[in-house]
Amino acid sequence: MTDTLTQLAAVLEQRKQESADSSYVASLYAKGLDTILKKIGEEATETVIAAKDGDKQQIIYEMADLWFHSMVLLAHQDLSPDDVLAELQRRFGLSGLEEKAQRTQ
Repeated sequence: MTDTLTQLAAVLEQRKQESADSSYVASLYAKGLDTILKKIGEEATETVIAAKDGDKQQIIYEMADLWFHSMVLLAHQDLSPDDVLAELQRRFGLSGLEEKAQRTQ
């Protein structure tokens, strides 16, 4: 599974060097952070609606869009999925309450 994230991250990084008319992702980078954030908001809303409707296939589809656009944001900010996975690993085994209390210290 992480191979897919790694491969996608590499493609997204490559798209940063390409012209805006060469791909959808390159056009997002050219339009800037506000456009990327807007797409994440749209995809998050569509994911919520799919979940509310209980349509499992639509949830998967919309969640894939949300993850994809979130990864575009990571690449735009010079971050990688490994950065997020490391944070999830750090939190693993902690209760949510304990993890949250550590953040406020």
